[in-house]
Amino acid sequence: MRLEKPAARVWGVVLIFAMAGLAVTSCGRHPQARSATQQQARAADVVQVRSRMMQGGLSASGLLVSREEAAVGADLSGYRIAKVYVEQGAWVKKGQPLVQLDDSLLRAQIDQQAATTEQAENEAKRVAGLDSQGVLSAEQIDQRRLQAKAAEAALDELKTREAHMTIRAPVSGLVLERNVRPGDISSAGGATPMFRMVRDGLVELNAEVSEDDMGHIHIGDPAQVTLPDGAVVAGKVRLIDPEVDSTTKLGHVRVAMPVRADLRPGGFGRANFTGVSKASSTLPETAVRYDADGASVAVVGADNRVRMASVRTGRRAGGYVELVQGPPDGSWVLLRAASFVLPGDLVKPIRVADPSAPAAAPAPTPAAFQHKGG
Repeated sequence: MRLEKPAARVWGVVLIFAMAGLAVTSCGRHPQARSATQQQARAADVVQVRSRMMQGGLSASGLLVSREEAAVGADLSGYRIAKVYVEQGAWVKKGQPLVQLDDSLLRAQIDQQAATTEQAENEAKRVAGLDSQGVLSAEQIDQRRLQAKAAEAALDELKTREAHMTIRAPVSGLVLERNVRPGDISSAGGATPMFRMVRDGLVELNAEVSEDDMGHIHIGDPAQVTLPDGAVVAGKVRLIDPEVDSTTKLGHVRVAMPVRADLRPGGFGRANFTGVSKASSTLPETAVRYDADGASVAVVGADNRVRMASVRTGRRAGGYVELVQGPPDGSWVLLRAASFVLPGDLVKPIRVADPSAPAAAPAPTPAAFQHKGG
């Protein structure tokens, strides 16, 4: 009886090792069976990333600026500011009064000079017809006439000053800045103007365009300007800078826009030059998938395996979408982004005919591709 128990234990241990060996053998065969399943590739339509001419594929940003800015200042120095008629943000017409200088002292000078002028003219009248009569010398007669002319000129100069005591708008437009207060002393040619104005209220976008893109833009081309609040304003290229910055390699393009209250100099804008065609990397819109992680495409490699690649999209036209960032031209991607494939899956690519593609466009593995619809 004592010998039977150890024997049973030995047979039990042997049985356990035998079952473990069977399990190990089964586990070793399982990956092979799963690999064989994975090798069953499913057919999938693919299309190639290609460069196409897209209408409106060129955009540039910049600051809003005045088409022409007018500085308003005093022509006379040393006069006190009596009144200021407008505030910044006001729309004014050409010739409209903006500032009134204190002219009380000037008016007194005009009255005094008017009396002097009248006296000089009377003295000149008295010598009329006395030339060569010996009553007065020719020098005395000429002196009285010259005094009359000088007095009249002095009076005209004071009256001209009087006209400049009212500072008027040189152009019609929007008052951008006011730098004058009642009580200030006027200064002709001062460093700081009393007012800054936008002539006719015209504001433009000063777009910064790369050197490579400058040649694609022409005067008169249409453009859509997007403002920070999302508003879109129709514009037109008015001026193209003849030079490019040697450091930044950027040139400036002026986009004219209609007069609007929400166009403020110093603001930001982005122009899309809708009349410009630019070559861009593109894909059919159905090839791009959008999810919580953003936009992506399913790239089919040379081994016919699928991998996901993030992309950044741009313009859309004719069923195609621009790839601002993504796989390079020549890459093959699944035509339908919603295909039920996972990264690493094996597919049997079927190249879909592309009317814009060259006649001979090799696929990653030509022997593995079928042709569909040609």
